Amino acid sequence: MSSGDEQAKPPTEAELADMDRDQLVKLGTKLDGVEIVHYPEPWPVKGTKAEKRAERTIALWFALSAIAGLGFVVSLIWWPWQYEPPNHEDSHFWYSLYTPMLGITLGVSVLALAIGVLLYTKKFVPNEVAVQERGDGGSKEIDKATIVAQLADSGNRSTIARRSMIKRTAGLGAGALGLATVALPVASFIKNPWKDSETKDSLWHTGWQPQYPGEVVYLRRNTGHLGHEPEEPSLVRPEDLDAGAMETVFPFRESERGDHEALAKALKRSDNPVMLIRLRPADAARVVKRKGQEDFNFGDYYAYTKICSHVGCPTSLYEQRTNRILCPCHQSQFDALHYAKPVFGPATRALAQLPITVNEEGYFVARSDFIEPIGPGFWERKS
Repeated sequence: MSSGDEQAKPPTEAELADMDRDQLVKLGTKLDGVEIVHYPEPWPVKGTKAEKRAERTIALWFALSAIAGLGFVVSLIWWPWQYEPPNHEDSHFWYSLYTPMLGITLGVSVLALAIGVLLYTKKFVPNEVAVQERGDGGSKEIDKATIVAQLADSGNRSTIARRSMIKRTAGLGAGALGLATVALPVASFIKNPWKDSETKDSLWHTGWQPQYPGEVVYLRRNTGHLGHEPEEPSLVRPEDLDAGAMETVFPFRESERGDHEALAKALKRSDNPVMLIRLRPADAARVVKRKGQEDFNFGDYYAYTKICSHVGCPTSLYEQRTNRILCPCHQSQFDALHYAKPVFGPATRALAQLPITVNEEGYFVARSDFIEPIGPGFWERKS
């Protein structure tokens, strides 16, 4: 047997167990056919001002990630999120910052953590240059032992073990960001669906629910009026829509006339938007109605919630040619000719239909609230 064959012979298990990490690293590179061309120390001289400055900079980014992550959790739970009309200047100002605060704090947390990781990799992880021959086959025990040693050696050479400031701030940043990602879905469980379950403020009802028996709830369009003075509501008549058209409508009550705050709140309430669709006569003749909702339409006019049954995005798109309602968030599609049942995408439930009619004045009105909860499913609902 040649000396070259002896040199290539792998060690026994006993010899492998007696090897230290440096020996395992050398053995691993040799067995893998790796030649380390360049393996410089990131900081040949330890404890320099530049090294300490780099460490503090990285720790600062991780600390910023932690602060922003905690800021997201605080904003999500305690920031004023309920709608305030523009004429309440102070409270409306803080309410208007709710969504920007969520985006800024979560974005800064993710960005700062990523920058800290990138800077640490650049400043402290050795930038080795190696050449390796490619081979076939699975990993043997010797390969597993040597790769663990190589990973440990890389960590040791990156000096992470002695950089407690970076370890603590990185852990704090990752922990705060993890807390933020947990808080986001958990927040959706805070509202009790059974609290005030017979009112419009529960998950079972919407702003279309009459406040007292016999109250008329009109279909009103949003004219974009943003002034402090109340406007005359723009109610909807059948002749306002051409065949194949769709318009977004909101509830209006006579008690809200002249009340700028109530009028604005009706436009802002998340479960109020409804799609009023006028089908073309040829398409209306092919409609399949949902059992128990056969009289919810008025002629060729159908009204469906704009809140997607998947995760609550606005189903803002109506394709006239195919009579499909589209949700732009996750591409769910609903067939307007088949009681808005889902035909594509992740949504599994049909859009809730609002029962409508036309009163003696010639205006569209809601006959009642939706007969089922709108939007995404929750544990307590049966469908």
